[in-house]
Amino acid sequence: MKVSREKWTSNFSEWFDWVISEAEIYDYGRYPVKGSGVWMPYGFKIRQNVISLIRKLLDETGHEEILFPLLVPEELLKKETEHIKGFEKEVFWVTHGGEEKLETRFALRPTSEVAITLMESLWIKGYTQLPRKFYQIVSVFRYETKATRPMIRVRELSTFKEAHTVHETFEDASRQVDEAVEIYSKFFDLLGIPYLISKRPEWDKFAGAEYTIALDTIMPDGRALQIGTAHHLGQHFTKAMDYKIQRADGSLVHPHQTSYGISDRVIATVIAINGDDHGPVLTPVVAPIEGVVIPIPAKTPEDTEKVVQYAKEITSTLISSGIRAVLDSSNDRTPGEKYYVWELKGVPIRIEVGMRELSSGSVFLKRRDTLEGKTVKREDLVKEFKNLEDVLISDLRKRAWDVFRERVKRFENLDEVKKFLDNKGGIAEVPWCGSETCGLSIEEQVQGRVLGTPLKPESNGKCVVCGKPSANILRIAKTY
Repeated sequence: MKVSREKWTSNFSEWFDWVISEAEIYDYGRYPVKGSGVWMPYGFKIRQNVISLIRKLLDETGHEEILFPLLVPEELLKKETEHIKGFEKEVFWVTHGGEEKLETRFALRPTSEVAITLMESLWIKGYTQLPRKFYQIVSVFRYETKATRPMIRVRELSTFKEAHTVHETFEDASRQVDEAVEIYSKFFDLLGIPYLISKRPEWDKFAGAEYTIALDTIMPDGRALQIGTAHHLGQHFTKAMDYKIQRADGSLVHPHQTSYGISDRVIATVIAINGDDHGPVLTPVVAPIEGVVIPIPAKTPEDTEKVVQYAKEITSTLISSGIRAVLDSSNDRTPGEKYYVWELKGVPIRIEVGMRELSSGSVFLKRRDTLEGKTVKREDLVKEFKNLEDVLISDLRKRAWDVFRERVKRFENLDEVKKFLDNKGGIAEVPWCGSETCGLSIEEQVQGRVLGTPLKPESNGKCVVCGKPSANILRIAKTY
């Protein structure tokens, strides 16, 4: 069955706004604070499932969950001047308590490096306590001056997972950055989200970091979206706070740190990465509802009641087997209207039962992505449903990666890059000599943003700006 994806790609922004509103995922633009949205019940369940997945991966790798206050005193935030310089235009300040002007301003947490470093200095005194890995899932606030977009560019990131770790040596912190990238890679693989891993250029690394590693994906409109970052912080924050630990030989040294985070953008990507003109196709991994059971009315009320009772039994079988299923037995909508509603919500599998299924002791399973269906025996329902889920998860992941790979292109000159980015978009890769001057020139000439370089240098060809032998490949894209 042919599935139309024209709106999903050509009018993605409009499509996304329509989906999150009509599917009751996220109410954006109506709450009277610009850049803030409200998670609605269905969207909150998607969010819960995504959070549960990353929480499990972090807990399994020795991370400990914590929770810090929202307010950060100004003098604490300014302890690390490079850090505050990077955020100073984005900080929200609390200046009054009731009608009284505060002696000290408080920042609404833009991120937590300085606050967590302060408490780590009180908790961790020596090498025997290291490494230590903390994380929290909280709201952070940044005064975005660019045009805001729901979940993608907001002033309150309500699903900010930030991890912070402490290490005795630079090398151990480097290994932690590698572990963070591995965790995120596994996370995005489970979600079926394709990505590239790049080292951000010096001019675009996190304020106060030695280096930054980022994971980027490509949205249906061809723009790249940063979905995860990991930062090697070195001793920047510990020196700023004059925080030292004791080593085995009794000497004192400033420990090294890392931080890494994901945000609401992951959920936006889960919704957007697979879709069509009917709405999103959620992966069963995090879909709030894996299957919806829809009874098909019979010719008589008596037979319709039998079908509904059969549908209830089918739903009960699925739920008792650990499958997140619901029954839509409402009388105010036709089956076709119900299909529309549940396709818009992205429910992966639809289960249809009518008199034919009741008579034959079967059910009809239909995939959300291809709209293809199959009849299975009632006694095989759970096994067939789970098998279909496995196939669907695999197919969604493969389809997303196939589309992604088609949109990562190698070029030898900037005219072709600009034409590529201005047309359908994607990520362009070009030979680069390694100089910041040439990197910034590339950004200016193609009106895009440099994402960074592959972790393993690829030095083929000549720099597209100066013509010198390339030191690596530089990635560039249109971004949000």
